[in-house]
Amino acid sequence: MTEWSKMISGQLYNPEDPELKAKRGRCRELCHQANQIPPLQSSAREAVLYKILGRPGRHFTIEPDFWCDYGENITFGDHFYANFNCVILDCAPISFGDHVLIAPNCGFYTATHPTDMQTRLSGLEYAKPITVGSHVWFGGNVTVLPGVTIGSNVVIGAGSVVVRDIPDNVVAVGNPCRPAKALDPPDAE
Repeated sequence: MTEWSKMISGQLYNPEDPELKAKRGRCRELCHQANQIPPLQSSAREAVLYKILGRPGRHFTIEPDFWCDYGENITFGDHFYANFNCVILDCAPISFGDHVLIAPNCGFYTATHPTDMQTRLSGLEYAKPITVGSHVWFGGNVTVLPGVTIGSNVVIGAGSVVVRDIPDNVVAVGNPCRPAKALDPPDAE
């Protein structure tokens, strides 16, 4: 089994594996390139982002600076918007539904490290996927940690640290982030 296969399946893997280092290096070069494109050249920036991202939906905008580890493990639906300084560490798959809005300075981190000191000192790490539903709005400075699932029709309040799953149809806030208010489910059409 390759280190890539171990990584995306949630097993301990060696991040110093030559294949993983090469993939991260290519992705960082492309992120750097995209971040340097002048603001009014949105078509050129979008073309570079298409080289980075796994499966983007229709009508997406990702403002600079944007950074990710691999890119190919990120999927999102239609009408995706990420404001300035978004970081997505996609060592495991991370998926966003349709109509997702991300305010500035948000981070989505699938990568994690063993709590056992000896294993951690060996340099091995692992990753857990993040899943985000549709019609979700993240306020500024939100952090989403490994293994979290966020439902649909959700608002995550600014400054929240999401460490556990969030159900559908809620406003959730805090550190740790918890549902604070129920929202009406969207009308079925």
